[in-house]
Amino acid sequence: MTAKTKSSPLFLGIDTGGTYTDAVLWSEAGGANGKVLAKAKALTTRHDLAVGISGAVDAVLQKAATDPAAIKLVSMSTTLATNALVEGQGGRVALVMIGFSEGDLARDGLKAALGTDPVVFCPGGHDVHGNAAKLDLFGLEAALPELGASVSGFAVCAYFATRNPAHELATRDLIREKTGLPVTASHELSAKLGGPRRALTTLLNARLISMIDRLVAATDGFLAARGIAAPLMVVRGDGALVSAAFARQRPIETILSGPAASLVGARHMTGLDNAVVSDIGGTTTDVAVLDQGRPRLDPEGATVGGFRTMVEAVATRTFGLGGDSEVTLEDGALNPRILLGPRRLVPLALAGMMHGEAVTVELERQMRAANPSRMDGRLAVRTGVPERLAAGLTGAEARLYELIGSTPLAVDKLLTSNAQNATLNRLVSRGLVHVAGFTPSDAAHVLGKQANWHAATARLGAELFARKRDGRGQAIAASPEAISERVLTALTRLSAEVILETAFAEDGLDGAATVAHALVQRAVDSHPGIARLSVALDRPVIGLGASAPLHYAGLPPLVGHDCVVPEDTDVANALGAVVGQVRVSAEARVSQPKEGLFRVASGESVRDFNDEAAAIAAAETDVRAIAAGRARDAGTDSAEIEIASEFRVSTVEGQRMFIEAHVVAVASGRPRIAV
Repeated sequence: MTAKTKSSPLFLGIDTGGTYTDAVLWSEAGGANGKVLAKAKALTTRHDLAVGISGAVDAVLQKAATDPAAIKLVSMSTTLATNALVEGQGGRVALVMIGFSEGDLARDGLKAALGTDPVVFCPGGHDVHGNAAKLDLFGLEAALPELGASVSGFAVCAYFATRNPAHELATRDLIREKTGLPVTASHELSAKLGGPRRALTTLLNARLISMIDRLVAATDGFLAARGIAAPLMVVRGDGALVSAAFARQRPIETILSGPAASLVGARHMTGLDNAVVSDIGGTTTDVAVLDQGRPRLDPEGATVGGFRTMVEAVATRTFGLGGDSEVTLEDGALNPRILLGPRRLVPLALAGMMHGEAVTVELERQMRAANPSRMDGRLAVRTGVPERLAAGLTGAEARLYELIGSTPLAVDKLLTSNAQNATLNRLVSRGLVHVAGFTPSDAAHVLGKQANWHAATARLGAELFARKRDGRGQAIAASPEAISERVLTALTRLSAEVILETAFAEDGLDGAATVAHALVQRAVDSHPGIARLSVALDRPVIGLGASAPLHYAGLPPLVGHDCVVPEDTDVANALGAVVGQVRVSAEARVSQPKEGLFRVASGESVRDFNDEAAAIAAAETDVRAIAAGRARDAGTDSAEIEIASEFRVSTVEGQRMFIEAHVVAVASGRPRIAV
């Protein structure tokens, strides 16, 4: 390392993914794009995230022979929130709806997202101009003792809270006073109308708080222990950086944090302005588009796990497809297809490495059975999360949870009925239990294309899977190698499908998934049929992720363009985390409840003016001050602020009539670094 590099500030990037935690040490010295000084990986340890973080960062520090005190900024991206929503995980929370009816739960997927979590309806809320109905919190206050003992947090959404947040603030204060639990209010997350979708966003935020809180706390503790006195930043879903404290309050904004960081990293590493970026991890594949050097943002809000939120984020499509995807068979077919995902399993090779004979003994026992079972090759183990997160289990769930420990237990021994399988799946969804099973990562170990875990355990899993029967009662594969080849081929084919599906969707085409499947199927079919179909992307694919060189080698003929896999593709997210900027915004609305009265709703205040110009000026002053404050909270002392105003007016008998104005301030700047 040169003297110049030593004297330059060092930046530490961390990406905590579903399977691996990556770390990269980067310096601005070393050319226009800086220089990666060292990179490393460690397994993500969900029960104690600090273990995985320390493993990756310690390895980086050792490789670079760097004094930790030289690190002046730490920035982190994470797929934990994204994975949690895709897999249906998160804490149990209570939703408080003010001024809404039960019928509103049927809108925007709110009822499906709520599941079995409790909901409380309270009279109150406001109209479109911010005028209040009567607030009644008596029923909520009576329910708080029981709710406070069974949930990890609360989500509060009031009717038209974006025009007047007073009822949300009163409710938030009451809940905090009586329970001491985290409370998310909808106006804190979005200034957009659409109560049920805002409630959905607030609900998901509340579920994620404990998960992101553990991540930030683990990282803070590790940095302090290593003597790294640098600000900690987190990548938001739009690619911007925010302080860890900011992210703790608004964890929903970190959904798609990993994909956003990967886009920043992909652009940084390749210099390509136009590309389709596909990032394959252990749990998900995230596909997005680079246009003229910038990621496309989703104007309608991020969609993850089937839920359309109000979070501004990169226009990324997230698929439950990765190296650790669950491998299953199509039901009822004579020649059943290999199905992958969307659920993540702990690969058997990884379980074998971590738990040794506890895994191999059970798999060998199942191999000795005369006939295959649907439960072969499956084991259950506790995730190790704090016991308080197991609050609210049903009797059946609690009994099954008691049987599962920190050592993997074969599912065929654990479950005595098919009904219990649904109970086990609910424990998995709560993030309390992991299921280990055969995955593409195991297939790669069988074929010698991956060698970081326990290959012998992977082979046992492949043998068990190959014994499964097709519709004619025959084994589906002749050998572990044969089934493993089929699994990896299926992963490449499905990767092509999700890339093409994203491209079609970005072009506004209906039926994107069906068309993508048909085109890829024709491309791999040795008898393509009378109608010859082909498709080609107009830009290359940038393949990201540690397994991208393996799974994307066969992509070009399926997508009709090159696939570029950068040298540091395995740490693209961690690298993207340290080259971004802080970016926050603030909004105000100016309405006219009656002629000559102009109402300004900004932040948590509502004020009236008798003059339009004065109201607009006040709105601009407010959003500038709010954006500046949020920028400081988000981690920059050098923010530049831009203000834009949009007016809705009409003309009546030749006279201009003011309807509404929307004023937005955007503050951006480089994050502050340690001196």
